[in-house]
Amino acid sequence: MRKTFLAAVLAVAASVVPGVASAAPGGLEWGACPADVTAPGLQCATLDVPLDYRNPDGTRIQVVISRLASTNPAERRGVLLTNPGGPGGPGLDLPAALAQIGWPKSVLDTYDVIGFDPRGVGHSTPVTCDLTPAQRRSNVPPYALGPADVTAQAEYAKGVARQCGASRTASMLPYITTANTARDMDRIRAALGEPKLSYYGVSYGTYLGAVYTTLFPQRSDRIVLDSNLAPGGLDVIASRLLAQGFDDRFPDFAAFAVAHQEYDLGRTPAEVKAKYFDLARRLDARPNSQGVDGKLFRQITFGMFYNDATLPYLASAWHALDIGAPVSQPPGGTVPDLDNLLSSQLHVVCGDSDWPESVWTYQKNVAIDRIQHPMFGPAAANIWPCAFWPSDPAEPQVRIGDRGPSDVLMLQNLRDPATPLTGARRLRRAFGDRARMVTADQGGHGTYVFGANACANNAATTFLTTGVRPARDLACAAEPSRQAPSAAEVLRVRLF
Repeated sequence: MRKTFLAAVLAVAASVVPGVASAAPGGLEWGACPADVTAPGLQCATLDVPLDYRNPDGTRIQVVISRLASTNPAERRGVLLTNPGGPGGPGLDLPAALAQIGWPKSVLDTYDVIGFDPRGVGHSTPVTCDLTPAQRRSNVPPYALGPADVTAQAEYAKGVARQCGASRTASMLPYITTANTARDMDRIRAALGEPKLSYYGVSYGTYLGAVYTTLFPQRSDRIVLDSNLAPGGLDVIASRLLAQGFDDRFPDFAAFAVAHQEYDLGRTPAEVKAKYFDLARRLDARPNSQGVDGKLFRQITFGMFYNDATLPYLASAWHALDIGAPVSQPPGGTVPDLDNLLSSQLHVVCGDSDWPESVWTYQKNVAIDRIQHPMFGPAAANIWPCAFWPSDPAEPQVRIGDRGPSDVLMLQNLRDPATPLTGARRLRRAFGDRARMVTADQGGHGTYVFGANACANNAATTFLTTGVRPARDLACAAEPSRQAPSAAEVLRVRLF
């Protein structure tokens, strides 16, 4: 039961080589997409790219891309590459999914929208860590009740890292990185015959976009980064920031629970918060009949914070756990290949940056964050397999800075659980005058995809279609009367 819950949560809810890419020989041959990519209107093609860009004539791997052609070729400006985050999120169906949930026609007129499975992911020469069914769970570590839990998680993480280093794709370990994926993106641009590339990326996709426009500033056109990671990407700092994101988002759920007394979770936000700690304590002592313990309860809560449409389910799950009733399954959706999703995520996260190797460091961080962020801090600060990764980063991390044209628009919810505002502000400072940031007074993960804030949405649409950004950073007020997307609409787009 534990594995099923986590799989569902995942479905709803991881000196620089010169930035030079040349056109791929032979261009692209468009045809039908893979059988499991059934989105209407999509065409797909395969591009060969170097595994190691320092040895461009060496081993090559494949990257599969998709295209949703402009709905009005006379108005077409160029191409808009998209990425759903992760890392590890497959993106072939993303262009069609964005169109289906109602992306503005003016944007779909302006661009051929391009999706792709990044290197190591899905149909693009996938990697594996040969994860067992029991290991196919969130890479966000479990909540550590004390130092012994960190030690136990370290042994688990060490085993996963060992498997990754012994798998049949282990030779790819050093090269499944954000910088190399950005170089693949420029190969895609060249193969499409485009002088510049516009981009829309969500979550981890913001870091990928930031790295691309840092390596290739003069080939960047209009760069939209939605729900932003800090400038170090998904590193140990960003992992710990998840605790801040949980704290930022919790008041939205508490307000929902207070407004819906049928769930009997508390008459005030303070009572709802007390209920959280009470349920966690009770489930730590005795899991329910389905095997939901306190650690899983905390992870389910975090996973359901991603969108307002899943808050009713979360409230019903809390109520069931409170009265000892069975908990229903989380909202459905297409679950990707969890072995590949989680394995490729680890390849990127662990290959992008050095993580502390001392178990004591994580025990110390957990102890600190238990005081500063008791709701989720001891999970966010717990140890990842990156501490025991079998290969060192192949190159220094790309440093995001302010060199280049002023062509970046950042979109950010004030109460994002996965990429909290504090990390987005760090990225904004790193970009300097290259960027403008639009904040929306709303919660959840994904501003332009799922948000109901017309002010933020209009700023993004205007920039993508005209190139005009706000003259300065823009703060968009809450718009509670606007219609938010339904759970069914949310599940058409997977953000990782």
